[in-house]
Amino acid sequence: MSNAVTPKRGAPSSVKPAKPAVRDRNTDETMRAVADELEERIVLGVIHPRERLVEDDLCERFQLKRHVARQVLSELERRGLVERRKNVGALVKSFTAREVTELYALRELLETDAASRIAFPVDSWKIDELAAIQTQHDEAAMAGDLRRVFRLNMAFHRAFFALSENAALTEAICEYERRTHAIRSVSIVYPQYLEKARVEHHQMIRALQSGERDWLIKLCREHLAPSRDAYLEAHHRRSMAAAVPAPDESARQS
Repeated sequence: MSNAVTPKRGAPSSVKPAKPAVRDRNTDETMRAVADELEERIVLGVIHPRERLVEDDLCERFQLKRHVARQVLSELERRGLVERRKNVGALVKSFTAREVTELYALRELLETDAASRIAFPVDSWKIDELAAIQTQHDEAAMAGDLRRVFRLNMAFHRAFFALSENAALTEAICEYERRTHAIRSVSIVYPQYLEKARVEHHQMIRALQSGERDWLIKLCREHLAPSRDAYLEAHHRRSMAAAVPAPDESARQS
């Protein structure tokens, strides 16, 4: 007698495993490309803090389907560039003075710690790679190509902090650098800030070549100050302006 169990009528003889969800590669690439462009526009001050990003506008401007526009906004929120507010929607993130101070205090801790971990002497080929990135950064700055300046600045910092040979620390630094993009929008468009950052990059390379750790840590600390201070100064000016009462209408007419 067979021990086989006869399946019930109408029931499947076997259960097929569910297929894993497959993401549309083209959709993902489109989403990232649009998010990157909006990120650039935020950091360059084209799109301002507290400015709304509307799904319909994104669909029309970039020829997106609505679900892709939503993914773009979610990606910008993940990057710390956008915040969602109930009954308002997605807004470019704005910061209080305290938030700016706390973010930059954390960045200083992370970045100076990474600089303290760099083993000297640094391999010459690693310094050459960093110098090559900076050469491109110099060329972009001289050409006034701020978008390229922005991307090459990120590439320089990633390569520099990777010298700490601590991948988790490098990723944390890049993450919190990205979260301050909207803060940097106040300073990045001004030539004096751009030139100061460019000069400091060259000084960092020289400190790596000479093995001067204290100087390197000092440079990392000072490199953060201009964008932080420019945002805080602009925030203070806005606060002062908002505190001034509007002129009385009757007084203007008298």
